[in-house]
Amino acid sequence: MNAPSLHAGPDPRHVSLVALPDAVVSTLTGIFDVMNAFALLGMPGTSAQPPFQIQIVGEETGPLELASGVPVKVQRAVADIDATDIVIVPSILLGAHGWEPARYPRLVAWLERMHRRGALLCSACSGIFLLAETGLFDGRDATVHFGYARQFSTAFPAVPIHPERVLVVSGVREELVSSGASMSWHDLVLYLIARYVGATGAQEVARMFALQWHQDGLTPYIVFEGRRDHSDGDIRSAQQWLETHFPVAHPVEEMIKRSRLAERTFKRRFTDATGLTPLCYVQRLRIEDAKRRLERTEVSIDEISWQVGYEDPAFFRRLFKRTTGLAPGDYRKRFRIPDFARA
Repeated sequence: MNAPSLHAGPDPRHVSLVALPDAVVSTLTGIFDVMNAFALLGMPGTSAQPPFQIQIVGEETGPLELASGVPVKVQRAVADIDATDIVIVPSILLGAHGWEPARYPRLVAWLERMHRRGALLCSACSGIFLLAETGLFDGRDATVHFGYARQFSTAFPAVPIHPERVLVVSGVREELVSSGASMSWHDLVLYLIARYVGATGAQEVARMFALQWHQDGLTPYIVFEGRRDHSDGDIRSAQQWLETHFPVAHPVEEMIKRSRLAERTFKRRFTDATGLTPLCYVQRLRIEDAKRRLERTEVSIDEISWQVGYEDPAFFRRLFKRTTGLAPGDYRKRFRIPDFARA
């Protein structure tokens, strides 16, 4: 039996990779090279016609300096593109003031027009900020880099955001695709190849570039930081005390005692201010500390359990996996510094 063709379609699908001054060069060029692999590397099993024709597009043709300070060449102006099959907005770097709305009206209008004409709209990481300006993601699930999740929710409250998810496919035609933090653009590109070329093509590309699907999601990568953007001074004081005292026995009871508030009042105000119950907040701090110990030490898991405040290692293991998506041993294996990189 002959091996399945990696591209059975007669015509390549046109991919428009959007370059804008806020774009990060590594994501843009990485997506370009991987999606161009069939033509660039002559992948085995590929038909004479490569499956994708990818171009870097933007508001104007010519050199464009990206957020990294590295110039790229915009090959085609969006005003000259009447139709395309796939649009990808790469990662963008948000400044100190966050996303500036209405900064790219021509790009937003073009994105809306391409969507009406059947194009798939995709974002890598923070590229969702530009796509969200079209309004097409309102009421549609999406993902974004977890470091930008709060800013995104503030800027686009109508878009349900899931920063723990690697890839989210939404829309009536499954035409709205977003990928999460940083290197999850690998998952986006492999998904597009699998969707339009087939599983064999995605496997070949993954093998060629040593890419891996983030099948455990992004929860293991997320660092917990308790909310401080509230005006409740009593709760902020409790949070500050908890930063260094979370391993003590009965920390919630101790916080309540120190606050001199009624128990129900304290718990209600803590949840309103931080978005988490006091107990859940303590658990997140303990698990975050355990993650650092697993990454940086050789201490046994049972000992780490005790160090962060849990006398029952079995309970600690269950809580750790429920919080991070990985068992403590699996987390250590994935995130510890390899021996060859140690001093």
